[in-house]
Amino acid sequence: MTPDDTTRQALTTLIPRLRRFARVLTGNQADADDVVQACLEKAMLNLDQWQPGTRLDSWVFRIARNTWIDDRRRAHNRAGYEDIGEMIDLAGDDGVAIAEASAEARMVRAAVDSLPAEQRDVVALVMLEEMSYREAADALGLPIGTVMSRLSRAKAALAKRIGGEGAVQ
Repeated sequence: MTPDDTTRQALTTLIPRLRRFARVLTGNQADADDVVQACLEKAMLNLDQWQPGTRLDSWVFRIARNTWIDDRRRAHNRAGYEDIGEMIDLAGDDGVAIAEASAEARMVRAAVDSLPAEQRDVVALVMLEEMSYREAADALGLPIGTVMSRLSRAKAALAKRIGGEGAVQ
């Protein structure tokens, strides 16, 4: 396998994580799929710009974020967020448990959606994608202190919003 083939294969393995990140960025799966497709196309066309030895996922997440920002600039009025139910795969036969989990997930999603975009980005990378602060800072092109500060403010806002609604603590 050539280095380009290996890198292309590595890009393929990033698709599920990239879809989750794009879903958080966009607020709905349809736009997320568009971002992922555009991101992967840009990554493949510009593969020579990626520096071997650096984190491929950080490079791709940055492309995805920039793609979304560019798209938002072109179209100011996006459709509202879809139900989080399309994001999670609820398994089981207990209808009450499924309903409660779905309601809780919607509440958490609404709380995350209420955050400013720059805080949502950091929450998505650090809490959802489990990147380190340094990795998130590199992916977003920010100083590590800014990432830490935004995450701290986001966590406080989420705790207040979710705790204040009395369901998830």
